[in-house]
Amino acid sequence: MDDALLVGAVILGAGRSQRMGVPKLTLPWGNTTVIENIVSVLKMGGVSPIVLVTGGARTEVENLLKDAGICLAHNPEYAHTQMLETLQIGLRGMPAEVSACLIVLGDQPQIEHETVEKLLAEYRSGKGDIVVPSYNMKRGHPWLVGKNLWEAIETMESTETLRDFLFKYSNNIHYVEVNSNSILMDLDTPEDYQNQHP
Repeated sequence: MDDALLVGAVILGAGRSQRMGVPKLTLPWGNTTVIENIVSVLKMGGVSPIVLVTGGARTEVENLLKDAGICLAHNPEYAHTQMLETLQIGLRGMPAEVSACLIVLGDQPQIEHETVEKLLAEYRSGKGDIVVPSYNMKRGHPWLVGKNLWEAIETMESTETLRDFLFKYSNNIHYVEVNSNSILMDLDTPEDYQNQHP
C-alpha cells in the first residue's frame, strides 16, 4: 500500500455521560480537556481529517473546538441510539479521498500517539482491512477500518453493535500488539476520572 493513504478518524462523542453525571468530553485533562486532548493526540499521530460526532453538551463541546480545525457532526437521536448510529453519522461526514477511518472513543483521553501511528503504519503497509490494537490478548480502542467495509457498517441494523461487526469480519482483522494498557481504558464513572486524570 501507499504511505500517502489518507486515514481519518471519527470520534464517538454522542454519549449521555449518565454514569459520570457531568459531560465527559469537557472535563479537565491536564492543561486541557478530555476532548481537546484526544484531538491533539490524533493530530500528533498523523490523522486527518477528524470528524467529531456530538450528543449531549453539544454547544459546550463545539465551543471548545471551534478553532481546532476538525469537522463537527451531531447525532440528534443521541439519547436513544448507540455507538453504531453515531459512527454511521461520522462516516457520512468523511471526505471522498479518505481511505480508512480510525474509530475513536470520545471518553478515552488516555489515547497515545504512538498507538495511533502504529495502527496507521500497519494499515498502510497492507496488513488488513481492519486493524485493531491488542494488549495482553485483549483488544481495545481506537481501531481502524478500511473504506471498503464502510458500507457494511452503514447498512447494519440498529439492533446490531460494532462488536457484531468485528465478529462478522473477524477474518479481516489484523491485530497489533501494543505495550500500553491505555487502549483498554476509558472514563465511565467519577472513580475512573479520579484514578486516571493527570
